Amino acid sequence: MMPFYSYDIPHTCGPDPKICCQFDFKRLPGGRINCPWKVPPRAITEANVAERAALLLDQYRKKSRLFRSNVLLVPLGDDFRYDKPQEWDAQFFNYQRLFDFFNSRPNLHVQAQFGTLSDYFDALYKRTGVEPGARPPGFPVLSGDFFSYADREDHYWTGYYTSRPFYKSLDRVLEAHLRGAEVLYSLAAAHSRHSGLAGRYPLSDFTLLTEARRTLGLFQHHDAITGTAKEAVVVDYGVRLLRSLVNLKQVIIHAAHYLVLGDKETYHFDPEAPFLQVDDTRLSHDALPERTVIQLDSLPRFVVLFNPLEQERFSMVSLLVNSPRVRVLSEEGQPLAVQISAHWSSATEVVPDVYQVSVPVRLPALGLGVLQLQLGLDGHRTLPSSVRVYLHGRQLSVSRHEAFPLRVIDSGSSDFALSNRYMQVWFSGLTGLLKSIRRVDEEQEQQVDMEFLVYGTRTSKDKSGAYLFLPDGEAKPYVPKEPPVLHVTEGPFFSEVVAYYEHVHQVVRLYNLPGVEGLSLDISSLVDIRDYVNKELALRIHTDIDSQGIFFTDLNGFQVQPRRYLKKLPLQANFYPMPVMAYIQDAHKRLTLHTAQALGVSSLKDGQLEVILDRRLMQDDNRGLGQGLKDNKRTCNRFRLLLERRTVGSEPDFFSKLAAMFRGLIFHSSRSGNREVQDSHSTSYPSLLSHLTSMYLNTPALALPVARTQLPGPGLRSFHPLASSLPCDFHLLNLRTLQAEEDTLPSVEMALILHRKGFDCGLEAKNLGFNCTTSQGKVALGSLFHGLDVVFLQPTSLTLLYPLASPSNSTDVYLEPMEIATFRLRLG
Repeated sequence: MMPFYSYDIPHTCGPDPKICCQFDFKRLPGGRINCPWKVPPRAITEANVAERAALLLDQYRKKSRLFRSNVLLVPLGDDFRYDKPQEWDAQFFNYQRLFDFFNSRPNLHVQAQFGTLSDYFDALYKRTGVEPGARPPGFPVLSGDFFSYADREDHYWTGYYTSRPFYKSLDRVLEAHLRGAEVLYSLAAAHSRHSGLAGRYPLSDFTLLTEARRTLGLFQHHDAITGTAKEAVVVDYGVRLLRSLVNLKQVIIHAAHYLVLGDKETYHFDPEAPFLQVDDTRLSHDALPERTVIQLDSLPRFVVLFNPLEQERFSMVSLLVNSPRVRVLSEEGQPLAVQISAHWSSATEVVPDVYQVSVPVRLPALGLGVLQLQLGLDGHRTLPSSVRVYLHGRQLSVSRHEAFPLRVIDSGSSDFALSNRYMQVWFSGLTGLLKSIRRVDEEQEQQVDMEFLVYGTRTSKDKSGAYLFLPDGEAKPYVPKEPPVLHVTEGPFFSEVVAYYEHVHQVVRLYNLPGVEGLSLDISSLVDIRDYVNKELALRIHTDIDSQGIFFTDLNGFQVQPRRYLKKLPLQANFYPMPVMAYIQDAHKRLTLHTAQALGVSSLKDGQLEVILDRRLMQDDNRGLGQGLKDNKRTCNRFRLLLERRTVGSEPDFFSKLAAMFRGLIFHSSRSGNREVQDSHSTSYPSLLSHLTSMYLNTPALALPVARTQLPGPGLRSFHPLASSLPCDFHLLNLRTLQAEEDTLPSVEMALILHRKGFDCGLEAKNLGFNCTTSQGKVALGSLFHGLDVVFLQPTSLTLLYPLASPSNSTDVYLEPMEIATFRLRLG
């Protein structure tokens, strides 16, 4: 790619920056910047053009020796360039004089011009005599990505994978809300038009969607999502993210209000008196969300539940209420069994008059469900959680409540287990952290040992910062000042262990539900390292999986890339970004860590996975930020840990060797002439269960209470927008309303974006309790939407800029695995 130090002009014309800098005409004498090599550029004139051209051409020729063809690309620019007309003129006219000189002298054997990347590749294909896009003979192929990257010495840019995790998390919360709001708005607009009520519906919410899209897009900037912006800029990003999140909650509330009404004629939009309340609120852009407490009184309260997934889901919904005496009824008025728990504000204090009621519910795909809450006790169905608090000898008083059995254990540290229908999970009585998992149909326990670790930074002049991870050696165990207080909660629908440490509160929850929810462990780490000085907190998982130095991380949640631990590289070079998941595996097992926020991950020894949770660094690392990383927030990192078993005969090596035989994955190394076979770990995919687990984690159901001021009644009905769930290897990336010619108005057309996932079917999916069907890539869109017809369907390019075919009468579509397809769609 760039054979020399950097992409700036002193390092792109050839190997000598002292010479190349003389051809950066923004640095002409009298300007604001100059050449650090003390030889300034000179304007090109008739008098000096021959000498200057010879000097530059010598650099071009030296650079060209590094490439397989004599077509050379010389980038001409840098950060914050071409912002003044004077620079355009200085660069263009001086270079044009040089090019004219080159091109008018055949004896120089050079043809030079300004050009784009397309011009460069067209010239390269022409020179090598191949069709555009084909591989020129003898050219090597690079596959994979450019992680991990070092610009000099051992300065690996692997710190920013984790920097400012609070905002990496907020980004994902906004992303999930944006998709949910786009889909629900599109469905509400289509149904309101179908019913002739579009005039009553707030179609103007479209402007809020547009603003939120722009905010999310802005935050993908390479100094935003990375956590490498200045503190004041981070605040500006945070304010924008929060404003868009609040607006999207309003869009969801308005759409859910319309869609959940049984009699649409009764619909009335009043922005001053919203029909629904939000599920949670954030007091500021850097605060964690606070869940809405539902006030119960003599009248029943209703809650509308939104499932943004394209699959029907059976999930646990937890609500906060002001009384432990609560009955929950289904939409039809059937009493439901619920688990009721105290709501803790700390290791020893409960929040007065706030209780958590957890109810398992089945929600329609992309749809809305309805629950009714009443004051009153149903002894058979309102089931209290029991709690044990381990104090480990600390003299603390624990608040109690008569509604919940509570045992305080002053000392003692024997290990204990929680279990559900699928597994038994063991915890350390001392640390409260995970130790092992045993599936109920197996005798053998699987070691899954967790520990917290701390990385320091170097004592030399180069230290870790927002970009760089420069540890002072291997991580050291996290040693708390006092032993943790442990809460062990058990109940019919979920059990959990909370370990309260000084810098992290870790919750490991086990759902006792059939299907996706019950097959993995729900883990959250509330991290607060605001008193750390040049330290990073990590979570490491030790297993007995024979991973042989290989681990896997995703790229943008789209594909999975194998990573190999390289002992010859420094520790920090072995970290990689984990946007959605990372896993290790052997011939029998796979352990996947799913994440709800992008963080840095590694596997430094066989059977290990470790993730950096947060980092606090007191100095700049000289990559342009000019600040340390000192604005840490209380941050909640959320994960799912999934242990899967391979079916016999589906070992990863077996499949890849078979694929290598059939696909002839043998290529000739143009230099050595020897034959090599690609690494047998070159492709890997999550299982279907793993894909669904990731969706459940990143797309939670939203619980929207009906406002107290609204009259309750039988008028609320669950909303089932799809005639059936999509095949479970399909993901509805978006169903978003397109804008009309008038910029701020919605059109009647939508963009439907579908993704068919690639998955590994060698991981056991039988009898796991989740109903999941695939359809060999076919989807009948014509019969997909309940109560609406597809009146127009046109395949387009991913960006909708180009039609790929004429609008079709057929509404059946087919996608290959790993493909994404976009359609223009009109529903009527």
